[in-house]
Amino acid sequence: MTNLKDKRILLGVTGSIAAYKAADLASRLTQGGAHVDVILTRAAEGFISPLSFQSLTGKKAFTDKELWGGEAHVLHVGLGHTADLLLIAPCTANTLAKLAQGQANDLLSITALAAQCPTMVAPAMDVGMYEHPATQENVRILQERDVYFAGPGEGRMASGLVGKGRMVEPAELIGHIRCVLGIGGKLAGKKIVITAGGTQEPIDPVRFITNRSSGKQGYALAQAAVDAGAEVTLISTPTALLPPIGARLVLARTAQDVLEAVLAASTGADALIMAAAVADFRPTKVAGKKLKKRDGIPQITLEAAPDVLKKVASLKADAERPRVVVGFAAESRDLLKNASEKLSSKKLDLIVANDISAEDAGFDLDDNRVILLFADGKQEKLSLRSKFEVAEIILSQIEILLENT
Repeated sequence: MTNLKDKRILLGVTGSIAAYKAADLASRLTQGGAHVDVILTRAAEGFISPLSFQSLTGKKAFTDKELWGGEAHVLHVGLGHTADLLLIAPCTANTLAKLAQGQANDLLSITALAAQCPTMVAPAMDVGMYEHPATQENVRILQERDVYFAGPGEGRMASGLVGKGRMVEPAELIGHIRCVLGIGGKLAGKKIVITAGGTQEPIDPVRFITNRSSGKQGYALAQAAVDAGAEVTLISTPTALLPPIGARLVLARTAQDVLEAVLAASTGADALIMAAAVADFRPTKVAGKKLKKRDGIPQITLEAAPDVLKKVASLKADAERPRVVVGFAAESRDLLKNASEKLSSKKLDLIVANDISAEDAGFDLDDNRVILLFADGKQEKLSLRSKFEVAEIILSQIEILLENT
């Protein structure tokens, strides 16, 4: 979680049973390299102790007792002026009202007024409280002031009621935080289209031809692009992976689906990264009904599937074709030869080549070992590393390519 490293997160915790989630969140942020300062309201202390947060962050957690203490000349100003993000999670209806009306009667609300960084809230309250017109008006006011809302989610409440009002889970909150911290990043204002996963070419209504691509590298690229502030469109085949918060997800099942989605998203795009494993072949005919064993072994004839990169290469460079196009070459033999041929024939700016016969990298795994081949003949071999680290390097190279085009 590179864009969390060395960031100063000011975490406000208010009086909700969801305060236990804030402890998990503080731990995750700290493990991600962030410096986390915690402010607990008096009501929050009824659910969780300051010592819990101090144990997880390695830093003193603040309460109203320190409002005029000796931690800083004026504590709330010191905290508010040094933070990269003010996050209030959980945020009760009462705290939403304070923020909307500019009240300042405790350390957290005073600090919120003094803060000069983006503010994010993760609401947590019962269904009726969140839906109440007064709360909804406060939400509207805060949204107009560019306060970022993460949630609330839907589910069962402590009251036993089911509906909207649950604080979103810490893992999802991390995604929202990364999205906000990415604003103004090195790819801010850039439109990046990324494909991910393995296509599924149907044989009949229940069977299809696919490949071993998990989509992990494509999703890592999408997250890294969001972290860098880009406007991301993720074109993905069906997968169990969760798309990064902040990326626009377009589902595509077949090679034809991917082609149509790429062409639609690429107009005006700054970069296209084709990380998806698009089928080279597909059944010539798709059976309208499920093929039955009793009818014997079917004879399946294949034909060439649409070549997405070839179509992109044929687009007019000044109108429809992205400024930078990156391809992937997953090969089991003649890696550099095949990758170089694809780089040239598809008119790519960069191709990422990986040997799929390697046992410690590639399909289904969290790590990758690749070679970057550039149109100018330059090559860069990357040692085994996480797919997210690979993604960050690829995006750094795209940043350079965009500067030079």
